[in-house]
Amino acid sequence: MGIDKTVVGISLGSSQRDHEAEIILSGTRVKIRRQGSDGSLARAKELLIDLDGKVDAIGLGGIDRWLVVDGERYAVRDAETLAAAVKKTPVVDGRGFKEVFEPKVIRQLLAAGKIDSSQRVLMVSALDRFGMADAFYALGFPTIAGDLIFSAGLDLPIVSRRELVELARRLLPEVVKRPFAEFYPVGEAQETVPDQRFQRYFDQADIIAGDFHLIRRYLPPVLAGKIVVTNTTTSKDVENLKQRGVRLLVTTTPILSGRSFGTNVVEAAMVAVLGVGPDEPGWTQAVESFDMAFSQMDLNPA
Repeated sequence: MGIDKTVVGISLGSSQRDHEAEIILSGTRVKIRRQGSDGSLARAKELLIDLDGKVDAIGLGGIDRWLVVDGERYAVRDAETLAAAVKKTPVVDGRGFKEVFEPKVIRQLLAAGKIDSSQRVLMVSALDRFGMADAFYALGFPTIAGDLIFSAGLDLPIVSRRELVELARRLLPEVVKRPFAEFYPVGEAQETVPDQRFQRYFDQADIIAGDFHLIRRYLPPVLAGKIVVTNTTTSKDVENLKQRGVRLLVTTTPILSGRSFGTNVVEAAMVAVLGVGPDEPGWTQAVESFDMAFSQMDLNPA
């Protein structure tokens, strides 16, 4: 059977994490590929221009095009600059997938008894995954949002939904104008030795959730019995977590040819198959109708 659709994710992350695979969505065979620009906005822009009109959809990885918190949308300047370089092909960043599917994953894990609402949650960054954070808060999980800790280096935990929304309203209008690399590891920064300054937040948590690159950047040496909910993990990352004692790894995107792709690539595949984007009518119903399986890996069974 031939390839029906082709999508590519252009990431600001390390090219060492490049990967490709095939996925079947609603009977359509989609070739998906991830290509890193090693932190270079200029290189990412070149790659995007070269792909424009040649593939069915493009994902922006390693950067958020928009941050959406409590219905308010904040455009990230660097990402908007990249997206503007593409004139013909749909460009997505995974936001639409995260908003719809990730809260569903949390609810399903709770219903299946994989997690319990008494467990303490550390979300390394909640502003880029408000849907997941909102689900944890709504379901009664004691949750710390570590946006100021892990993105700004400030030892200021956020412990409620109200605080998180207020933080977004006060800071994001200006923060999104700053270079994205100031707040998030790109290129070689994704491969550096983990920073141990904030280990106690990992120690206190039962569930560690959110962007894997931020988790890895501050990964402590021991995570015995912890549950990690994330994605974009390679086989090397999985072994790293296993060696640290992680009990259960959940990736909100499926494992394909040995790794879980970013939400931007999965969303691009959905757009290519559906012909509809995340801001168009019917998107939520379409995502929920997909038989999309998230991954659960028992790394160190009790």
